[in-house]
Amino acid sequence: MAKYRDAVCKICRREGEKLFLKGERCMSAKCAFDRRGYAPGQHGKSSQFKRKRESDYNRQLRAKQKARRVYGLYERQFRRYYGVALKQRGLTGFNLLQILETRLDNIIYRLGFAESRAQARLLVTHGHFTVNGRRVDIPSMNLNIGDTVSVRSGSLGLTFFKDLPALAESKAILPWLTRDMKTLSGGVTRLPERSEIDGNLQEQLIVEYYSR
Repeated sequence: MAKYRDAVCKICRREGEKLFLKGERCMSAKCAFDRRGYAPGQHGKSSQFKRKRESDYNRQLRAKQKARRVYGLYERQFRRYYGVALKQRGLTGFNLLQILETRLDNIIYRLGFAESRAQARLLVTHGHFTVNGRRVDIPSMNLNIGDTVSVRSGSLGLTFFKDLPALAESKAILPWLTRDMKTLSGGVTRLPERSEIDGNLQEQLIVEYYSR
């Protein structure tokens, strides 16, 4: 399975909008999308002035690629999640988004304990978090209602986690999550509703893509 090693800012430029893959940098003047808001490559700048008729397949592909890149998943992982969502009751697209939102790395990002999902994955991999009191190092772990995640006691003395309250408090907490800044912990109270998930994601187009 290939690993993406190029500049992640190129991903935002390819999708034509900010995906906030680098946290605070995306809000600063250093953001590459603000400076070069056109697709990467030799003909990227000239292509923005050409009027293209977008096919249904291209719209479906772009919707799938955008969601996959927002959550930082490989194609194989993303397709597996779609297969799980397809077997569940209800709307497949919505089921897929709920599965992605309840990943451990995403919840840590939503709680404000990391600037980006990529940073959250790194912190989990290094064993800085516990789930229900047990140390975990699997970013793809899905949390259920009632599960709690907290910074491991052995990591609280690190400079990053000492400065974490200032970072976390600047981010609003979502209604389906709880957060305690004194203990640097949080939990899942219920599954997210569609209005509480990124509105720019078009899950119906993703379903159409995999239903071809």
